[in-house]
Amino acid sequence: MPGGRLTQQERQQIALGLADSLPYAEIARRLDRPTSTITREVMRNGGPTAYRADLAHRATERRAHRSRPAAASRRSASGPQPHGRDAEAVAEYEETLTTVLMGSGLPKMTARVLTCLFVTDAGSLTASQLAQHLQVSPASVSKAIAFLESQSLVRRERDERRRDRYIVDDELFYQATIASARANDQLVATARQGVAVLGPHTPAANRLENIARFLDFISESITRAADQARAVLHTRTETTSDGTE
Repeated sequence: MPGGRLTQQERQQIALGLADSLPYAEIARRLDRPTSTITREVMRNGGPTAYRADLAHRATERRAHRSRPAAASRRSASGPQPHGRDAEAVAEYEETLTTVLMGSGLPKMTARVLTCLFVTDAGSLTASQLAQHLQVSPASVSKAIAFLESQSLVRRERDERRRDRYIVDDELFYQATIASARANDQLVATARQGVAVLGPHTPAANRLENIARFLDFISESITRAADQARAVLHTRTETTSDGTE
């Protein structure tokens, strides 16, 4: 499997694959590249609908030129990784996960903070630890944390030194899913309010009623599925010495 940066020709093949609506895994297979490489490349350069090979190539060259000193600084400051992990592989995975989270709608700094919390074994970090790892200001971390808390993706606790510690745990994913489903309730109610205002037998009212019914069904399905799957979040997988579960 080839390594190193994507070539301009490979980027052109990615653009052609996207135009043919090929999944990332298929594009990666044709280029003999990891799927994560293709995902990161596309999401960092406009997403599947706006990706342009020539623009992506120039943007990557500019980023590489700007980021060399910062990347070297991060590697030197990161120190040894726990559990014998490869520091470069971990850094590359963090970039991939951040890119995917951005593709789901999170702002860049928010995605970076959430990635840090996800890949930390303890599942918790202080603001100063996040700022040091990301090489950003505490204010940037604070703004990202505020957004994550509003989405029920992170919770805050005080440690023994009375510092705020930000935590991601298994139960938060359930709570965030339920909160997302409930966020539809207000839209459902508002849509049905429009039905009464616009007249129950008009095309506009019919459209709003269908939207309300659709979102109502989706919210109910999500809530039921989350309740049924909640136990999965608390499963602990045991791994034997030969790596099997």
